[in-house]
Order: sequence, then structure tokens, then C-alpha cells
Amino acid sequence: MSASRAILCLALGETIVWAGFYYLFPALLLRWEADAGWPKTWLTAAFAAAVIVSALVSPLAGRTIDRGHGPAIMAGSALAGAVLLALLPFAGSLPVFALLWLGIGAAMGGCLYEPCFALVTRVLGTAARPAITRITLLAGFAGTLSFPLNHWMAELAGWQGAVWLFAALVGFCGVPLILLGARGLERGMEYLPEDTASPRRAEAPEGAAATELTDPVAGPTAPPRPVAELVRRPLFWYLAAGFSLLGFNHGVVLNHLLPMLADRGVGLDIAVLAAAMIGPMQVAGRLALMLGGGRLSNGLVATLSFAFVMTATLCLIAAEFAPLLVIAFVVLQGSGYGVLSIMRPVMTREILGQAHFGAISGAMAVPYLVAYALSPFIGSLLWAAGGYDFALVAVAALTLVGLVCYRVALRLSAARAASPEPA
Repeated sequence: MSASRAILCLALGETIVWAGFYYLFPALLLRWEADAGWPKTWLTAAFAAAVIVSALVSPLAGRTIDRGHGPAIMAGSALAGAVLLALLPFAGSLPVFALLWLGIGAAMGGCLYEPCFALVTRVLGTAARPAITRITLLAGFAGTLSFPLNHWMAELAGWQGAVWLFAALVGFCGVPLILLGARGLERGMEYLPEDTASPRRAEAPEGAAATELTDPVAGPTAPPRPVAELVRRPLFWYLAAGFSLLGFNHGVVLNHLLPMLADRGVGLDIAVLAAAMIGPMQVAGRLALMLGGGRLSNGLVATLSFAFVMTATLCLIAAEFAPLLVIAFVVLQGSGYGVLSIMRPVMTREILGQAHFGAISGAMAVPYLVAYALSPFIGSLLWAAGGYDFALVAVAALTLVGLVCYRVALRLSAARAASPEPA
């Protein structure tokens, strides 16, 4: 299988698992609340815990991918998640329901974007960005698939039927596609151009340890540092803080968008349309990156992503006085965050190096996913403290801090590349 076909299989598989594991929860939340009578706060807490579990699993999945077991960990996680999803209708109590979601969270940690991007970056090296763009371009429609299909099936056969439908889609479509794509990518290196800078092309001398691969940041002859040493350095944490604060912004804004817009006098129909358009704007941003992003450096593209999202928050604050700024908010928030989902693994590799990338990517995912998981709850606390105006100002300020942290990481990376001493 050619690399392009393998990427297409991964993109289709990621679309299905995102729709079945991640977007299924908000799509069916109100039905669970109405049918089972369980409080919305506890239901959302169960999902937040699932996302945190996925963050904790990501480093283990990354290390497994580093050892060459990417197809097994991704397909196996998706299959386990499908089985747990199929068991949800049999959960007779909230604790059992929450326990099943914790298991689904562990499955998400092994098959969603983080492990997928770790596999793609490990295999393709510097050629990973266009491949990741193609995957997220298609998978960006996962919400578009999940919300209407869950609604239609729930109307026809109850929420249980909707859950079983997606369990079947993941098990019988998502798992084979992921397995086929991951295996095809691992075996299809001969289809890449000869000058592709991939760690799989840079064969180590016979008998040499795998840790002697080139580190594109430290230099062609510098051996990679152990991951445990790297995560103790400021460089890692500045980069992690920058990405985590941007993820926090998107989590707060997305989960509180409807009441935020209502607080600004925006009608419900327009508010729902604005929320629905953020996903397509993410895809539009990724498409723009795929078509024209090669003219800009990776560092500048990521900086612009931060600037777009921060400006979007300012537009949302000002929409109380100029409602048309809601349009600017949707375009900037969607495109900025959509591009960042591609640039996170790309810049992680560029700043921290190729060696042990799966483990590094998994470690980087932990603070990011924890910040994203807790963002709806913290957003509620900010709202309770001073209303949505205060919450948005706080979120904008934290996004600015995230941009500063990211730029500091870039400077430290440049200093590390120019000096044998670690940053």
C-alpha cells in the first residue's frame, strides 16, 4: 500500500473513532439526562475524567509506538473502546456508566490524534506535516457525522440504538481502517521520495543502538537525551504550557459558547449556527495550511494560530457591542485552533527533536488534555466569580501567556541548537 492510501485509511478511521468516542457524548448528553435522570454535572464529570484518563494513557501509547507497535496499539484500543461503548446501554447506575467511560477514555488515549500523529511523525519525519493535515482535514467532519446521525438513530431506536450503531461503526469500519492504514504506513516507506527526512530512512549502522538516530534540533551527531531528562527541562514545560493554555481557551469557549452568546444578546438560532460553523472553519484552516502553508515557517504558522485564537476571544468580548463580530470570532477561533491541532506535533518534533518522539508526544499530551478536560468546569468557576465578561477576559489573558510561553520555547530551542549546552 502506498503512503498516500495509508494516510487516507488513517483519516477515515480517525473520523469514525472521533465521532464514536468523543462527539457521541455531547450528542447524547441531554438524552442521558432525560432518560436516566442523572445530573448533568455528574455526567460531564464522567466525561472529563475519561479525557484525563486518555491523557494519562498517551505516554504509554507513545512509548509503545516508539517500539514499533503502532498498528497494534491503535487498532486494539479502538476495538476495546467499541466493546465498552456497546456495553453502555447495560449500565444500570451512574457509577457503572462512569466506569465504562473511564475505560473508553483509556481507549481514546490509544487511538485518537495523539497516538496517530506520533505514528505518522515517527515514520515520515519532516514529511509528517502534510500527512497530518490530510488526516485532520477529513477527521474535522467527525462532529458533522456524529451529531445528526446520533440524533436520527436516537429518534428511531432510542439512545441505546445510537450507541450500538456507533459501536458497530467503530468496530467494523474504524478498527480495520486504522489497522490497514497504520500497517500500510509502516510498510510503505519505499513509496516516499528518496530525500524524505524520515528516521526510518536514516538507518543506523549495524549493531548501533536505536538511540543514535539524528536529533534535528541538537545536531546531526548529538545522541538524544532520555525522555525523563528532557521533561525536567524548562524548554519542555514552556512548550507544554503554551499549547495547554490554548487548548484551555478552546475548551472554555466551545463548551460555554451558547450561554456566552446569549449573554451578549445573540439569538439562539444564530448562536447554534455559530457553534455549528466552528468545525467547518477548523477544516477550512487546515485546508488553507495544506494549500499555502509551505510558504511560511512552522514556527510562524503556530504563532499565527495563537494570535488568531486570542483575537477571536477579543471579538467575542466585543460582540456585545458589535454583533457582527460573532462572524469574525467563528472564523478566527475555528481556523486558528484547527491549524494548531496540526502544528502541535510538528512543533513538538521541531523543538524537542525526533528521537523518542512517541514518548515525548505522549508526555506533551498530558498537560494539554488535562487542561482541556478541566476547562468547562474552570470556565463555570470564572463565570460564577464575575460573569462571562470576566471569564472571557481571563481566558484572553491566559491565551496571551500561552503565546509568550510558546515564543520562549522557540528562543530556547534556537539557543539549544546553537550551543552544545542544553537549554
